[in-house]
Amino acid sequence: MDRSLKAFSLLLSYPSRELQAAMPEITAVLVADSRLTALARRGLASLCDGLAEGDIYDLQETYVGLFDRSRTLSLNLFEHVHGESRDRGSAMVDLLETYRAGGFEPVTGELPDHLPVLLEFLATRPAEEAKAILADAAHILTVLERRLAGRESPYSAVFVALGQLAGTVAAKETVEALLAEPEDDPQDLAALDAVWEESQVTFGPNPNAGCPQVRDMLSRMDQPARPAAAGAAG
Repeated sequence: MDRSLKAFSLLLSYPSRELQAAMPEITAVLVADSRLTALARRGLASLCDGLAEGDIYDLQETYVGLFDRSRTLSLNLFEHVHGESRDRGSAMVDLLETYRAGGFEPVTGELPDHLPVLLEFLATRPAEEAKAILADAAHILTVLERRLAGRESPYSAVFVALGQLAGTVAAKETVEALLAEPEDDPQDLAALDAVWEESQVTFGPNPNAGCPQVRDMLSRMDQPARPAAAGAAG
């Protein structure tokens, strides 16, 4: 298992007291990863210290404000690829089948494309496969890193590190197109409820579908889900 990818999965999960208790071990894993630059490891150590020592309710409120109240910071990767199109449900089912074909059964209430879930799966895959999949998502990771850095969030350190593990630089024009989308206002709760409202999707095995590779499902990540000139995300 790639212990760093597992650690990143935990760092991007909803903060809990159990996560706080695990911070010393998580920190030790990440600061020892020679694939990361010294600067990246310092950023991760700072994030880990904050998660370990912070008030749990403040940490949870911050997490929700960042990742649950903003589509442009969503940790659900297909949100950035398919938006609300019908392709999203099909891609989700295919991804779940890919997990199961790899002997991985997500034990979570999150959607299959939730980044912590994907990272947990990649932690179990061969190194080159995991690196290739991260490379396919490099521009999404870059956009998330820049948006978080713009908010001075220590979580940006995770995306800096994931970009280094991907070993590639995202296409500038694609990154800029995604960044051109206006960010959601996390304080406008009525508007946020409206844009997050969507039809329920049921996930399960499709007997008529094959078992595509994760890279195939992420292959269209090089195009924004919506035109940059459109209005608010969604």
